[in-house]
Amino acid sequence: MAKTQRKTNDTAANVGFEAKLWAAADALRNNMDAAEYKHVVLGLIFLKYISDAFEVKHAELEAQKADGADPEDPDEFRAHNIFWVPKEARWAHLKANAPQPGIGTLVDDAMTAIERDNPSLKGVLPKEYARTGLDKQRLGQIINLVSDVALGSAADRSKDTLGRVYEYFLSRFASAEGKSGGQFYTPSSVVRLLVGMLAPYKGRVYDPCCGSGGMFVSSEKFIEAHGGKIGDISIYGQESNYTTWRLAKMNLAIRGIDAQIAHGDTFHNHQHPDLKADFVIANPPFNDSDWRGALLKDDKRWVFGQPPAGNANYAWVQHFIYHLAPAGIAGFVLANGSMSSNQSGEGEIRKNIIEADMVDCMVALPGQLFYSTQIPVCLWFLTRNKKNPKYRARPGETLFIDARKMGQMADRTHREFTDEDINKIAGTYHAWRGDKDSGKYVDVAGYCMAVKLDDIRKHGHVLTPGRYVGAEEVEDDGIPFEDKMNRLVSELNTQFAESAKLEKAIKANLKGLGYGG
Repeated sequence: MAKTQRKTNDTAANVGFEAKLWAAADALRNNMDAAEYKHVVLGLIFLKYISDAFEVKHAELEAQKADGADPEDPDEFRAHNIFWVPKEARWAHLKANAPQPGIGTLVDDAMTAIERDNPSLKGVLPKEYARTGLDKQRLGQIINLVSDVALGSAADRSKDTLGRVYEYFLSRFASAEGKSGGQFYTPSSVVRLLVGMLAPYKGRVYDPCCGSGGMFVSSEKFIEAHGGKIGDISIYGQESNYTTWRLAKMNLAIRGIDAQIAHGDTFHNHQHPDLKADFVIANPPFNDSDWRGALLKDDKRWVFGQPPAGNANYAWVQHFIYHLAPAGIAGFVLANGSMSSNQSGEGEIRKNIIEADMVDCMVALPGQLFYSTQIPVCLWFLTRNKKNPKYRARPGETLFIDARKMGQMADRTHREFTDEDINKIAGTYHAWRGDKDSGKYVDVAGYCMAVKLDDIRKHGHVLTPGRYVGAEEVEDDGIPFEDKMNRLVSELNTQFAESAKLEKAIKANLKGLGYGG
């Protein structure tokens, strides 16, 4: 089975300084909208991190000056993948001036200076701290608050302190923003499930709608948890929303992840047209009706049929397939309707994909997993080659998993998968496809079933797991069937007799009141 090194679920992991920092920062939000405040706080956290990391290296170089080291030489830092922070952008300078009314201008100047001296961050950092609507006293308070969190030392980097803070804040902002928050954040447990099932150990990983980059971060964590190293995978992504693209760039930069993340509409401004990926992992917008599909008639990506202009689901599916390498595999989230819809030619496209024998696994998910929608969703796993020698040959076969009863409530409105859930689902998939040391696969009524292509045809090419996994088996209580039937008949006879007595008493009472004959 696929194992993760994470020992607790998301809720338990959140209990600690991340939650306390969030509570303190959120108290300073005043009337500012969460979507706006998000960039204020995350920008400062990013700035604090790179300044901390810079200061650690700066101190080392100061101690080595006698040996020729120069603590003010930018190349000394870049050689160790540490961002150069000019004097006007260093955290000590900002903290010293936090009480001043001009602090907003100083922070904007710091962001501009960092972008100037670090080309990979050009156009990424927020520079709106001097604007009139931002309370400068509260800005100073936030700077003092963030000052208390050490982020950039070697010990803090090894514990991924910044990553924990950043991920926690992203999730809380997504929750605070409601529906719009889902544009940039896929819940951690869903990401870990996708990554755990795909198991991207080595190769090219592509997400054409990458949001804030959570899929990539989780992929890197997976690699490290299984004995690999950062750099074993090459990362490619694209994001159409400019502010979300900036979040992704910062989210990856703070972890030292080298990624080619482009900004632009993936359908109409395709930035990686020739990429063939070993792994495609994505959470595209659900049922997007505003994707301007009419402008892409007969696009070369629509191998299995023209996707409807009113719903982008099957445009995304075919885009993923187009970018798969010959032995590539794609795992992605879609609305449940994608598994059975026959509207506007979607059924025909799904049929063509199924008949091409590309559907490897389908997973039905429980509700309430996402901040952005209550629409039921599922996971698709597609592969170009079911005879890939890395796994068991399984042509003409698809695995269906019904996980709708799994997960636990993280709060009153949101559900999440535990590590045990993730290991069970991913382990089932790995055992079925024959991963090394993954154990033996068995069908489990009500949970998982390996199904032949002919059976899918009989169901009209519908891919809903509930159609195939059957009902959950009830544990035998040892009572013979005949005895159970006799007891049931006796209970029904008793109920009928009591009902007849009740009816007779009601009629007698009505007669006494002058009703009835």
